[in-house]
Amino acid sequence: MNGRSSMGWCFGRAGAWLVLLFLVLPALIALPVSLTPERYLSVPKDSMSLRHYANLFSSDEWISSIFQSLVIACGAAILATVLGTLCAIGLWRISTRFSEAIRALLLLPLIIPPIISAMAFYRVWVKLGLLDSYLGMIIAHAILAAPMVLITVSAALANFDPKLEQASRNLGAALPTTLRRVIFPSIRPGILAGAVFAFILSWDEIVVTLFIAKFRVFTLPRRMWDGIRENTDPTVAAAAVVLIVVTLTALLLSVLLSRGRAPAAETKET
Repeated sequence: MNGRSSMGWCFGRAGAWLVLLFLVLPALIALPVSLTPERYLSVPKDSMSLRHYANLFSSDEWISSIFQSLVIACGAAILATVLGTLCAIGLWRISTRFSEAIRALLLLPLIIPPIISAMAFYRVWVKLGLLDSYLGMIIAHAILAAPMVLITVSAALANFDPKLEQASRNLGAALPTTLRRVIFPSIRPGILAGAVFAFILSWDEIVVTLFIAKFRVFTLPRRMWDGIRENTDPTVAAAAVVLIVVTLTALLLSVLLSRGRAPAAETKET
């Protein structure tokens, strides 16, 4: 029985790795294409060149798009982290059937197709005057990313001992002090993970951006979209590699922070 269980576990892990490779490998084709010496999209044969990376980091248009994406992604990550964390703590404290209905409602942005969300944002943003603005982009991306923060923080709160909060309140600490000194430090890994996922979602987002950004806001994914549609400049492949590297760096940072917090928590308990 144990042998069958271990064999099933091995097959499960192998299947998971195959699925992961199936999803990731197509994106990695951007790396060899970005090194082509040609002026069109192609895989290098005899030689490789960094000319397209030089064009990416020397062109004012591409640099502006990278900067805009970073500003919008950081702003959206901060706003989504604040909203998602407060919502998760509020729903955790209420803990009723009504709160579960609210949680399901807040998770709708993850379920609704992006094209539907994009059209809804466009209609509302036109009336509010937020179309083609940094504020409109940050708010839209934060709304889309807040459910990710809600999920990670709720998972962290599931392992939080409510007796710690009760002890803090019994010792006379006010609610803001309890949040700052007891709850937030305990769920910090979940908050950091949510912030990273919110940043990645905003950094890579394209569908909503195409609807609510016109002339002033040109994020990196939108610049890549226009580059593919209007010409076949391999600089688009170099930009895709930058997107992938930033995304993987953010994920790696999240893993390192969570691992760093775990030993610290174990040390405090001992």
